[in-house]
Amino acid sequence: MPHGTPALARSAAGLLSRRVEMLGKSSRTGRQPRSHANLTTPKAESESMAAESADKLRIGVLLSGGGRTLLNICDEIDAGRLAAEVAVVIASRECAGIERGRARGLTVHLVPYKQMPDLDTYSARIVKLLDDAGVGLVILAGLLSMWRIPPQYEWRVMNIHPALLPKHGGHGMWGRHVHEAVLAAGEAETGCSVHFVTNEYDAGPVILQRTVPVKSGDDADTLADRVFAQETLAYPQAIALFAAGKLSVVDGQVVIAD
Repeated sequence: MPHGTPALARSAAGLLSRRVEMLGKSSRTGRQPRSHANLTTPKAESESMAAESADKLRIGVLLSGGGRTLLNICDEIDAGRLAAEVAVVIASRECAGIERGRARGLTVHLVPYKQMPDLDTYSARIVKLLDDAGVGLVILAGLLSMWRIPPQYEWRVMNIHPALLPKHGGHGMWGRHVHEAVLAAGEAETGCSVHFVTNEYDAGPVILQRTVPVKSGDDADTLADRVFAQETLAYPQAIALFAAGKLSVVDGQVVIAD
């Protein structure tokens, strides 16, 4: 695959499922915004802003670390390149991502995984917060705890993995561990993969990937920096495809509508 260009997962069968497409569209509540160009009253401006907000995809972000991915998504939204809004942020432990999210004016909740009596209780707490926030798409942004995804969130949870799945994925393969494994395997290239999340580690269908070369003299840190630069492009692209209703899952594979 060319350096820095997306390799999009497509189905050779050419069959289109409407399931995820409809989820993407239904995840935005409200009607299409009406034009208020000729109205200058505060009430009209307020109605216009409300209509615009209602047409945006509401995202829930789950994290356990520094919040770099969260900030990248916020930057894309603020720049007008992503028609979405971060409705809620949920952290599984005390981390820098909590304060960074709050500094951006976001609603942030701490649901400490290690203090929950069991996985079902932990997962139920997360789902309740997502439901209360009216979330249409859940983004995993360095979440280091398992949570059980209920049926109503099937194909509505995304993750980004710092390697070219199915290589170097699975339980325990996150962050630096992944890049060390790539180097140990002598790979000539690596990259990142955005995929839908299932209740099995890194096993959900891939939405898109971006590649980078593994260079002579690389260590885990230099490789991580090069991969993360592509993550900042890949995740917003995948979110935008979902928001536009262009993603479908057919026979376990992602199909991207033209």
